[in-house]
Amino acid sequence: MQVQIQALLAAGGGGAGGAERGTARPKVEVATPAIFNGEAGKVGGFVTACRLYLRMKMREATVEEQVFWVLSHVQGGSADIWKENVMKEWEAGETEYKTAEELLTCLKKEFGGGEEESVKVAELRKIEQGGKTMEEFVQEFKRTARGSGYEGRPLVEEFKRGMNGGIRRKLIEAENPPTSIENWYRRATALDRNWRECRREEERLRGKNEATGSAPKQEQRQNLP
Repeated sequence: MQVQIQALLAAGGGGAGGAERGTARPKVEVATPAIFNGEAGKVGGFVTACRLYLRMKMREATVEEQVFWVLSHVQGGSADIWKENVMKEWEAGETEYKTAEELLTCLKKEFGGGEEESVKVAELRKIEQGGKTMEEFVQEFKRTARGSGYEGRPLVEEFKRGMNGGIRRKLIEAENPPTSIENWYRRATALDRNWRECRREEERLRGKNEATGSAPKQEQRQNLP
């Protein structure tokens, strides 16, 4: 997400330098967050969407304006009660948010907590590589692991469980098997990429042999994934 934000900011031009060149900054469209009704499984996405919109569209707004903009997207169910309490405490001077980020942190703590973590853990235990490339699987795994509370060895074990068996066996049986999760990501991706490249080369040679009518050499095939 940070990479996307930086790319959008870069697309917006260079501030004063752009003005000196006489070029107009392009208008950047940012989606507003969906209404949040207190569902634990949706709080993470809501907070992320709010952060992005505030960063891109409301950087010049006051903290009060930003806070009430966030609250305007909190509606329904238990979220209405929480919003009403926040507004009463704000107006009574009992609560003061120095930044909108403080409000979002409170909201995530209130509605996420253990339930969101439990949802993340359940999702993490279900995902498998299957027909996806390792690059795709790693990105899906990272996204799901974020907020699950898993780290260190337990996180590595979940990653090993989800990847295809051939790659897992190759890495476990390696002379120096990976230990950290980052090394597992890197080496699994490299192994998967090499295997897929070999498969493409085999198919290319097979097609060439069929076209020329020559018999292909009999070689032992690797069957990693």
